[in-house]
Amino acid sequence: MPSGTISICKFVGTISLGLLTGVSASLATLTLPSLLTLKTATTARTTLSYLSSRTKVLSTYLRGITAFTLFTAYILSPRRFRHPYLLYTSIFAFVSGPGVDYAIAYSEGTNEGRNQLDLEAQGDDVNGEQVRQAVERMRFTEGVRAAVAGVAFAMEVIGIWGDGA
Repeated sequence: MPSGTISICKFVGTISLGLLTGVSASLATLTLPSLLTLKTATTARTTLSYLSSRTKVLSTYLRGITAFTLFTAYILSPRRFRHPYLLYTSIFAFVSGPGVDYAIAYSEGTNEGRNQLDLEAQGDDVNGEQVRQAVERMRFTEGVRAAVAGVAFAMEVIGIWGDGA
């Protein structure tokens, strides 16, 4: 297999992983804390719902692209040049979504999807404390995702640097 295809897969995977890390980090540090400064709980809830749905779609695409391209680069590499960092980073990228959700829900003993639906089902009668808790929960989750994706991104950059690709 031509090394150009493998290099393109590594490049696309690395860029996607960097974007995934940036999305989670900016959500956790900038976007979600600013929701707590909105004037009404209804506005904060509406914004949180919109932000949650858009973020889920974007990060799912980025995780899929990252995992697919890095795993493809690993599979297409000649046996002598199959570096395990490609496999590890593709696994970390994939796990940074559903794996983090499952681990947090398991540690809290809650079902985050059900809590989000309960928050959306309230209609116009919104409790500001519940919105604040939902924002804090999502902020923590995105922080953990950013950490996992950040470790994978650092591993990928060091691996590519070692490859010389």
